[in-house]
Amino acid sequence: MVFPEKFLWGGDISAAQCEGAWNEGGKSPIEVDFMLSGSKDKLRQVTYQNQDGSFGKQPATITSKLPEGAKYAIIEGEYYPNHKGVDHYHYMEEDIALFAEMGFKALNLSISWARIFPRGIKNGVNQEGLDFYRRELEECRKYDIEPIVTLYKYDMPVYFIEEMGGWENKLLIDEFVAFAQVVMESYKDLVHYWITFNEINLMLLASADLGGHSKQIAFQELHHQLLASAKVVEIGHTISSRFKIGSMNAGMLDYPLTCSPEDALETQKAMQEGLFYSGDVQVRGHYPSYATRIWKQHDVTLNITAEDRESLQNGKVDFFAFSYYMTNCRTTHSDVEMSGGNLTSGAKNPYLEQSDWGWQIDSLGLKNALHMLYDRYQIPLLIVENGIGTYDTLENEGEIHDQAHIEYLAKHIAQMKEAIEEGVDLLGYTMWSAIDLCAASTGEVSKRYGFIYVDIDDFGNGTLQRYKKDSFYWYQKVITTNGGDLSY
Repeated sequence: MVFPEKFLWGGDISAAQCEGAWNEGGKSPIEVDFMLSGSKDKLRQVTYQNQDGSFGKQPATITSKLPEGAKYAIIEGEYYPNHKGVDHYHYMEEDIALFAEMGFKALNLSISWARIFPRGIKNGVNQEGLDFYRRELEECRKYDIEPIVTLYKYDMPVYFIEEMGGWENKLLIDEFVAFAQVVMESYKDLVHYWITFNEINLMLLASADLGGHSKQIAFQELHHQLLASAKVVEIGHTISSRFKIGSMNAGMLDYPLTCSPEDALETQKAMQEGLFYSGDVQVRGHYPSYATRIWKQHDVTLNITAEDRESLQNGKVDFFAFSYYMTNCRTTHSDVEMSGGNLTSGAKNPYLEQSDWGWQIDSLGLKNALHMLYDRYQIPLLIVENGIGTYDTLENEGEIHDQAHIEYLAKHIAQMKEAIEEGVDLLGYTMWSAIDLCAASTGEVSKRYGFIYVDIDDFGNGTLQRYKKDSFYWYQKVITTNGGDLSY
């Protein structure tokens, strides 16, 4: 069997991680512009300046807050990898031409909020930002590449954090909805597929080790994002009847470490809180029954109005998108070996291999996840991130032999094929990432996911020249045969 005729083969990029040009084109700073590089053993740090003029650093997490009175700041002599990214802002036409050469049918890209409304509604739209993304979307259409646009992906404008307190402030919903409306109106002739928030469930996954007031804030912030998403879906459907607007969650699949009933129950609870909580709201339009248990467990009192509930009901998504990288095990037992991961980890699975960064590799888990999600939601699914970060070597002849990428992708695509044969409605596959870029978790470019090698290291050194990896030609063959030939 080959894949469906209109299957959306492609790749994924993120404005915050690949564009660079952090202070060009009218863009205002975003959170990652103040983040240093990390590694698999070291969290990224965010830098700031205190009221007394002294500078500081602290671990950068989705739920972290700066010390009272502190402002985001650049420390002279430090390197901020997202300032340059891989300079997609200036290489955009070349990059999209390479994606087209591979045969991409779709490209999942994000639009930076900070390029469109650098300092909120009251300070107006940045036309230069709108013009840049129109050029990018027109380039996609020139090559018959279907753009799938994500509206929020690791790019919170610092202006909203310092002026409004970020997503803790319910008024930020109006700002986001205004941004989404301008973008959707501007590009309704070019874009049919939209995603509201990237990996929206990471808010809770990242706060898993927090307690007390921090948990209260995390759940309330997530509620505001879920509400913003619903409002955007509702407005988007009035802008164009052709729009298909989806959610996107980190596809965290957990197994019980043992067959003990306690481990099975622990796994069920982890899946409910880590994945289904947000997914159920966005697909079904209301909080699930088990939410009451979760709120009680974390001593959370969610501030939710009757109007909020109506908005959630009216803003149900058209498709369910998700990322998939790895699986974890859950257990109630102590003294177990832990696995690595991006913002989440669990007990190590003795049956799985792992990547250079300690992420467990589980291709069969993708088939498991596809069936689980389609059985639960019964709406089309879309895999928008799936890949493996590896150390790649640029040979003297300009060749990159990234066999690990090819093997990883081939095994996962084979499981997708089986899931489709067994009845799963899968719209497409935009693997992570189409081109090397700054890893969100560490800021490293050396953690290379792409089909295209970019000559830049973790300290910004290099020519930025693009090179086609072996996986480039392999994926080209996969798309040409519509998934019929996965050999390597």
